Amino acid sequence: MAIAEVSVVPLGTKTPSVSQYVARAVKVLEQEKGIRFEMTAMGTIIEGDLDRILTVVKKMHEKTFGEGVARVLTTVKIDERRDKDQDTKTKLDSLKKKL
Repeated sequence: MAIAEVSVVPLGTKTPSVSQYVARAVKVLEQEKGIRFEMTAMGTIIEGDLDRILTVVKKMHEKTFGEGVARVLTTVKIDERRDKDQDTKTKLDSLKKKL
């Protein structure tokens, strides 16, 4: 399983607030089956098969265009281990044990 952090940012909007565009991208995630995600203040964490994650990130990116948005900046950070299973909970638990 892979873990990805995704940030989708529309550029050149009429207002500095981008939450309406982010909401549109998150609605794409809500419709996906077999993808776990968690919203944060700075991005969205997605867990699942890497191919599925990349497919849904593209959908999120495309969905952000509209209402006058001509440019979208999408940042993706991927963490994937192939030696053992991991998810966000196990990563956080490992860190907490060391604190």
